[in-house]
Amino acid sequence: MRIFQVDAFSREPFRGNPAAVCLLDGPADERWMQAVAAEMNLSETAFLQRSPDGYGLRWFTPVTEVDLCGHATLAAAHILWEEGEAQRSDMLHFETRSGRLTAEATPNGVRLDFPATPPEALEPGAKADNADNAESAARQASLAKALGAAPVYVGRSRFDYLVELFDEVAVRDLRPDLAALRPLSQRGVIVTARADPQREYDFVSRFFSPSVGIDEDPVTGSAHCCLGPFWSSRFGAATLRGYQASPRGGFVDVEVSGDRVFLTGQAVTVLRGEIV
Repeated sequence: MRIFQVDAFSREPFRGNPAAVCLLDGPADERWMQAVAAEMNLSETAFLQRSPDGYGLRWFTPVTEVDLCGHATLAAAHILWEEGEAQRSDMLHFETRSGRLTAEATPNGVRLDFPATPPEALEPGAKADNADNAESAARQASLAKALGAAPVYVGRSRFDYLVELFDEVAVRDLRPDLAALRPLSQRGVIVTARADPQREYDFVSRFFSPSVGIDEDPVTGSAHCCLGPFWSSRFGAATLRGYQASPRGGFVDVEVSGDRVFLTGQAVTVLRGEIV
């Protein structure tokens, strides 16, 4: 079986977020897929199997299967077009644990149609006058302590916690206690702030997910399903650009439309191989 490594949300190699893409030639055992993902040791490995209506798509970190992954979906679409498995004029359809997702080729890169996962604010600790608010206050205190930063806002989406900090510098300078983040109930923690005014993007973010084997993800497409609705409401704009300020870094163009989020980014193949 053919396997590829792709740097997603990047125009050049060795930037953005690396993902492995495995083109299956038939049904695969889940334990085998998990073993391949552990061997690849990237934040995600995508497994594609052709189906009557498109492709079955599953994503694995080195330690577990996940429900949604943006950069590995972008990488998968990129490989299908680049390797001639599909025409660039074709809209690609993926059946996943998060329902049907689509990808299309545009002049600006791969455009993904994903479900929006807007955050709900956790009640501030000052209102901890009942059991629910006390639990929210405890979560916020745990997050603030683990991050080593004072949040402006704390919310929770379907998958992750969302923490807004005062400014871009605070996000970039963050040095969280990853061991303290590991036991948190959500998949990960998105940390974000408005971009400095002179930047070419609207907001900045970082993503930490040690509970699924990813200390810091370079560029997280699925996190922007939460960031998109959050910042769209703050800016009063449907179309925004985000920058994920990991050491590798990458841009994600976001368009919010009702309960969907369209994510656009580029990709480059850096490795081709075979599983023997």
